[in-house]
Amino acid sequence: MVQFLNFKTWLCCGVFSHAMATLRLFVGLVSPMALVDWLWILHPALAVVLVYPLIGIVIRLAMQTRSRRLKTSKPPATVGRDHSDLGRWLAAAVVGLVIVALTVVIATSGPLDQFQGGFRRAGTLLLVLIGTLLSLGALWMAKAPGLRLAFALITWAGVLGLGAQPEVWRLSDDPFSPAFWQSHYWSGVAVVGLMLFSLGARPEILRDLRLRRLHVTANLLAALLFVAQGITGTRDLLEIPLSWQKPTIYACNFETRSCPPLAPPAQASTP
Repeated sequence: MVQFLNFKTWLCCGVFSHAMATLRLFVGLVSPMALVDWLWILHPALAVVLVYPLIGIVIRLAMQTRSRRLKTSKPPATVGRDHSDLGRWLAAAVVGLVIVALTVVIATSGPLDQFQGGFRRAGTLLLVLIGTLLSLGALWMAKAPGLRLAFALITWAGVLGLGAQPEVWRLSDDPFSPAFWQSHYWSGVAVVGLMLFSLGARPEILRDLRLRRLHVTANLLAALLFVAQGITGTRDLLEIPLSWQKPTIYACNFETRSCPPLAPPAQASTP
């Protein structure tokens, strides 16, 4: 009996110690990240967890829908409706994801009491953000073609307006420079435009063969841009330091690829 109790005590203590060690490791891993750093990875995290899996599902359903239309195979009769419905959610998710990224970048560029332009500019940008979200919601519910076109254009204009702010990093705004075509931002807003077209013209795409072909072409371009987004987004994540590292990293000379020497660690005082 005593041996059983000793074994039980050892087991409980061992499991508890292992759990505490795991907790300390987890705290040690996440402790260098402040709240602002978690906000900065919200956009890529949502893209990896939500958007890119949805892209794969929509592409698969699109291939099945086409094969059913061409009678080269016999997928379920619901694939066309499923492709249309999930494509609608994908378009809205992509637009929402870009809005999240722009909002986080602008709102965390500095302390709120030192926001460039003051409360007047912050209020204006907040109205643009709210108007863009309301326009996206109205596009989702609108039935008339004219209204869908208007709300799609307003939503895209809102995204471009937020993206034009100085807090948003863009490699280049010159379309004749190579950096422009390597910019994560510009490929992102191009994808938003293609998604808004698919969302706004959805009823016409289902009825008109010419628009359906245009839709296929636009989505092939969108697929290539999504690949580019994955590459340039990963590149940009490597270039963004944690908030407490920025003063040191941004003091580096990026042309000569040199950094100032680090300050020596503080010596522990002896009693």
